[in-house]
Amino acid sequence: MNFDKFQVGLQDKLMGQVNLVLAGQASLNDGGSFTLTSGSTSEIPIRDGTSESMVDGAVESFVRAAAIELPRGLRINAVSPTILQESMEAYGHYFPGYEAVPARRVALAYVRSIGGAQTGQVYKVW
Repeated sequence: MNFDKFQVGLQDKLMGQVNLVLAGQASLNDGGSFTLTSGSTSEIPIRDGTSESMVDGAVESFVRAAAIELPRGLRINAVSPTILQESMEAYGHYFPGYEAVPARRVALAYVRSIGGAQTGQVYKVW
C-alpha cells in the first residue's frame, strides 16, 4: 500500500468535498442540494485501490450522516459511478472484468440527485 495515495485521496477527494459542503451550506438557498462523487470501489475494491475504496466509502458515509444534520431543508446525495466507457483506454487495466458505463448514464444520476426530492442517497451507476 502506498501512503502517499492515501494522503491525496483523503485531502483532495474526501476533504475537498466535505469542505465544500461545510462552507457552502451557509450560501446555498433553502432547499438547495449538494451532490458529491464517490465510486464503485466503496463496495467493489480493485487491486492497488485501497485508498480509493476507503475514500469512496467515507464520502458515502458522510452523505448519509450529513443528510440528517443539514439545516433549512438542504439535501445531500452522492453519485457512485464505476469505470466510464470514455476512460477505459486510460484506466481499464485497473478494472478487469468490469462493465463500463457511458458518461451520459452517470450524468443522469447527477440530474436525479439535483432535481429529485431525496436526501442521504447514493446513486449507483454500475
